[in-house]
Amino acid sequence: MTLNKGLKRRAFLKHVGMATVAQLAAYTKVLPEIASLNQKNNPTKNKLPKWKGFNIPDYFQPDPWYVGAPTAEDYFKWVADWGFDFIRIPMAYPTYLKMTPHQKFIKEEDVYKIDEKKVNAIERTIYLAQKYKLHVSLNLHRAPGYCVSTGYNEPYNLWNEKKAQDAFCHHWNFWAKRFKNMSTSKISFDLVNEPSYRDNVNDSMSKTTAVPGALYRKVAQAATAAIRKENPNFYVIADGNNGGADAVPELADLNIGQSCRGYFPYEISHYKAPWVYPDPAYQPKPLWPGNIGGRFYNRAVLEEYYKPWLDLVKKGVGVHCGECGCWKETPHDVFLAWFGDVLDILTSNGIGFALWELKGDFGILNSNRADVQYENWYGHKLDRKLLKMLQSK
Repeated sequence: MTLNKGLKRRAFLKHVGMATVAQLAAYTKVLPEIASLNQKNNPTKNKLPKWKGFNIPDYFQPDPWYVGAPTAEDYFKWVADWGFDFIRIPMAYPTYLKMTPHQKFIKEEDVYKIDEKKVNAIERTIYLAQKYKLHVSLNLHRAPGYCVSTGYNEPYNLWNEKKAQDAFCHHWNFWAKRFKNMSTSKISFDLVNEPSYRDNVNDSMSKTTAVPGALYRKVAQAATAAIRKENPNFYVIADGNNGGADAVPELADLNIGQSCRGYFPYEISHYKAPWVYPDPAYQPKPLWPGNIGGRFYNRAVLEEYYKPWLDLVKKGVGVHCGECGCWKETPHDVFLAWFGDVLDILTSNGIGFALWELKGDFGILNSNRADVQYENWYGHKLDRKLLKMLQSK
């Protein structure tokens, strides 16, 4: 997910060395601690716990587009008091590198210059969430050589170049080593946000397609080995292919979870979002259920959309919805009607979710919607109807 208006995102996809197979085989069994935690939190076939919570995008876009204070402790307390147990932290790896302010061009030598002070700031956010018994999922929103958004000049392509893949593994090994002695109930690792393939990773106008399955498997397998080298119990999660939309059968035997999205159809979830639909002429009115832009949408269409993900669960693959929600311009009643069906399909099948975001234009706090009667919450504007829906799932 990218919220910054100044960023050019893809047209939203509408219409280190590599580990050997033998090395990964050691990690393919569900270990006792993981199995025990799953049984307690999610008695369905889903191998991932039914985590429910929010994204905290404090570190997902560094200068020059996003500068903000880290989330304060009170927010994590509220999340826990409301009954949630999960925080996803999407990170752009330049956030914690030794780079000059507003540096857009990343050089190969920059990629390995990790700044301990910046890492400590991220770590403090992690520990604040965990203080309130919230599981933290670390995600590379921007990885060496790839991001679903442009805005930086990457020195190489994650999918095409071994140097980028080695750097990717280096960063994940760094974070895994940082928390190697931490319980799997407290932390997990989400490899790369919304993977897709384009020849030029620095060109927002280049055509995007799904990453070839065998290639995605190769990269995910290597990063998983780099993480589980430090702790073989760690949860590892891979986002769906084609920008998070598609389940990935090529990863099904690697004992890593997969993360879907709760944004379909985009004409509802991203209605009038300027980074998705820059052409103001293309703004079909969102309805639920109803005809949007010449196509009829209802719950049955949603169920068909999520069927590949539900099939993964039945086959023993862990599934979680790492991002879901709706941009502020969608009428609130349409949003809630649609989103209620999305969450019901997921949660009734043992799949947890993380709203994008806790606070901001997609959130339950300060979402800037024009058609919501907000409740005052310690000086913030709380969308109580949305909160109740999330709590009910």
